[in-house]
Parts: sequence; C-alpha cells; structure tokens
Amino acid sequence: MDFSQQRLHKLEISKLKNIRDLCISFESKNITGILGPNGYGKSTIIHALACCFQPPSQVQDDYQDDYKFSNFFPPNTDALWAGSELKIFHTYRQNSTKHDSNLYEKVEEIYGKSKDRWKPIYSRRPTRQVYYFGVDSCVPLIDSEKRNVKINYSTSKVSEEIINTILKKASYCLNKIYTAYNVHTSGRKKFIGVESDGIKYSALSMSAGEQKVFRLLEKIFKAPKRSLILIDELDLLLHDSAMKNLITVMSERAEDQKLQVIFTTHRESVLELSELINVRHIFGTKEKTLCFNETKPDAIKRLTGIQPRSIEIFVEDDLAFTIIRKLSCEMGIAKHVAIEKFGAATNCFTILAGLYLKGETCETSLFVLDGDVFRTIKEKEKQLNRVLTGDTNYLKSLRNSSIEKIKYLRLPENTSPEKYIHTILIGLEDTHSDEYNEVIKVAKEIVAVDDNHKYIDDIIDRVGFDRSVGLSKIIDIVSTSKVWSEYTSDVKDWLILQKPLVQETAS
Repeated sequence: MDFSQQRLHKLEISKLKNIRDLCISFESKNITGILGPNGYGKSTIIHALACCFQPPSQVQDDYQDDYKFSNFFPPNTDALWAGSELKIFHTYRQNSTKHDSNLYEKVEEIYGKSKDRWKPIYSRRPTRQVYYFGVDSCVPLIDSEKRNVKINYSTSKVSEEIINTILKKASYCLNKIYTAYNVHTSGRKKFIGVESDGIKYSALSMSAGEQKVFRLLEKIFKAPKRSLILIDELDLLLHDSAMKNLITVMSERAEDQKLQVIFTTHRESVLELSELINVRHIFGTKEKTLCFNETKPDAIKRLTGIQPRSIEIFVEDDLAFTIIRKLSCEMGIAKHVAIEKFGAATNCFTILAGLYLKGETCETSLFVLDGDVFRTIKEKEKQLNRVLTGDTNYLKSLRNSSIEKIKYLRLPENTSPEKYIHTILIGLEDTHSDEYNEVIKVAKEIVAVDDNHKYIDDIIDRVGFDRSVGLSKIIDIVSTSKVWSEYTSDVKDWLILQKPLVQETAS
C-alpha cells in the first residue's frame, strides 16, 4: 500500500528507554522544536519517529535510509527493549484515491516489542520520505578522514537551480557570500566544496558549522514534497544567529513544500521564533514524561538554570514586602514573584510613570500601596497628573492604564498598617502553637507607643527575632485571622489572574 501527502499529528510513547506515558503534538506549524534538559528523551523521540516509516519503493535517494528500531535501540546486556510501545497518529492519501483534506482518515499506527521482534514487521510500516540528520552527521569531514597523506580529488562545478538557491540561503544563514558549489571526487568518496571571496575550498577545509549548514540546506531543498525531516541537536556547532537564520529558511521551505521538520535543541533562544515553530518542552518525572506546549518560567529554569520571576510587585516597605510574599506563597507562585520596595507612597507614581515612559508594558507588574494614603481614584489621578503631564491621547491612555496598576491593602480608615496588624494580633485567641501564642501575648502587652512603627518593632525586639524572621512570623499568624482575606483581597484577585500565565499544564 502506498501512502502519500502524509501529515504527522501526534506521537504517544507508552514506554521507550526512559520515556513513560508521553504525548507530544506536532500541530499546528510545519516545524517543531523539542527542548528540555539532558537525559529526558528528546533524541529518543527523533529516533523513534525515524523508524516509524519505510521509504517509498519507487524512490531512489542517496539521502534517505530505511531506519530500523535496531539502528537506534540495539539489544544489549542491559536492554532488550521488551515492553516498548509507541503510537503515531497521521493522515494520508492512499494509493491513487483522492480525498479532500477534510476527509482524510486519521490513522493510528502502533509499534512495539513484546519479546524478540519489533512489530509490525518493517515491510508493513506506512511509507513516507524521511530524512534523519543525527549528531554523527555533524562530524567535520577532516575529522573523519584517516589518511595522513595528500588527498587528491577532482572537482566538478554544480550550477543547477536548486544549488544556486542553496548558495543564496547559505550566504544568508552564515552572513558570507558564496559564489559557487562544487562536488569533489576522491576515489569512491564524494564531498562538497564551495567558493567564497575568490577562494575555493572543500569540505575538508570547512568549519564544522559551515559544513553542517550546507548539509542541512541540501536535505531541506532536495527533499520531495511532504517529506519528514528529523534533526537531532540543531544548535550543535552553530552560532546563535546562524541557527535562527537557518530556522527561518527552513520555515519558508517547509511552507512551500508542505514539509514537516522536527528538531531537538538546548538553545532557549529558539523561543524568539515561536511564531514560526511549535515549541515543545520535555521534562521527566519518576512517573511519566511531560510535554509542555507553552513556554512558562519553569521551562526557562530547566533550560538555563535561572528562575525567571515574571510577576513584579512594588511595595512601600518591608512589612508590605512580607505580606505580599506570604500571599504569593499561599497561592503557590512565590518563585515567580519578584518584590521591590519603592519607599514613600508618592514614589509609587513616579516609578510607574518612569517605567511607562521608558516603553515598559507593565503587563505583569503591580504597585501596592499600604492603604493609609491615596485611597480614592481621585487622589491617584492627582498624583499621576503630577508625574505624567500633558494632554495628548497617548499620555491620557498611560494615566488610565496606570490607575489599574495601583492596588492597595484594605486598611480601616485613619489606621496605620502597623497599628492594624497589631489590632489583628491582639484579637486572636490562643492557638495550638506555643510559638504563635508567645507573639500574641507580647502584642497584647503593648498598649501605647509614641510611633506607630513600634507596634511591630517592639514585638520583634521583645521576642528577640531578626527583623525579617520576626515579620514573617507575625504575618504567618495574621494570615490565620478572619480578616486576612479581606485585607489582601485586591492584590489576591490580581494574582489569581496572573497565575495561569506562569503555571505549566502538561499535555
């Protein structure tokens, strides 16, 4: 049976090497980039896909091999691969029967190894032109050449139209003008050569990245329509700009020829090309292998080792800092929240205006006032008019946007934050915690102070806490009160809207 016009939609792996219960989709773009830390199965996915098809019998192609599972998963002392199972889901055109695209049958193909042999037998696999570019393809020709004597070769220039296109695209990818493409023959070996800036040289003298770009472009531009091209470690040996340019070229060619390209990479900069490619993040737990279709902060952390804090909250002082930190911990997003202090309440408006005028969108930024001043919209507008002056529509829109970026903690009128926290503490009954009870008891002993800050400072001093520890203990206790939810409600409601933007959902 001949299959054509195929489209790979999804791969499910029940068990293969260290992958468990993985589902990865290749919708909806022509190119899919698979990212993730080392050791979680990115290459295994590419290897498995290479084995799921057999070449069309009528195709004679120097670039296409018939890959078997034993090529990538050879039986050995530690692994016989029994119990392995995976499925692909694809659509196709069967024999000469034409179907409208909306009538294509979505086919499920199951592969596995129960005992001795992989099933189905290789001759029963669906046919598709598949091209695999592995890490071994990146070995520079000079490194694989074993002779230590002069290497003689004959040269023939190639000028067919597709070669001229490859030269043009290689020039773009590598920011270097190539003027000719040659084929060199040495005995039974053939290898490429190029000319640039009047210098002619072969693959024996090419840089590793240069050689890789030409090899990949040759695969991409010589592959027939609807081919599947698999590339392991696309970024290997390539400068960042060369890799991005290459992806752009592949995207254009894939659109023209209806190709599907699937590659693995560790380079997080491919995220900048998410309009051109599907981005899939792979991560393994003890139970299963997860695939995330969106790039959230945790995915960046796995790739770079750096935890992005994409939610930014500005507060007045260390008491407010501790309150917001507690709130973000309660919501399970503390690692995504950066908290900065701006000092006096009037600074809030100055800093917000500065960020907007600098060009920041402030989409995930919030400014939190203690709630003892600038409580009304009118008061906020007055402060914003002071720092965002002018009557242009642009400045008016900035002022309107700024109002929504400023929230406050819900204090009772004519009460300072420290006094209110103290009031909450002395209104609490004894708890089951001696540690908490001691703080509450000390708070009840403080009746009058000459500075509102001392309602909190004196508790910390008497118990003997370091300041940051003392504030954390006090806010932990206050968060158990009935008024905590109302007190923090404005900030909490805003954080609820941000939570889906930072939390991952696996497919």
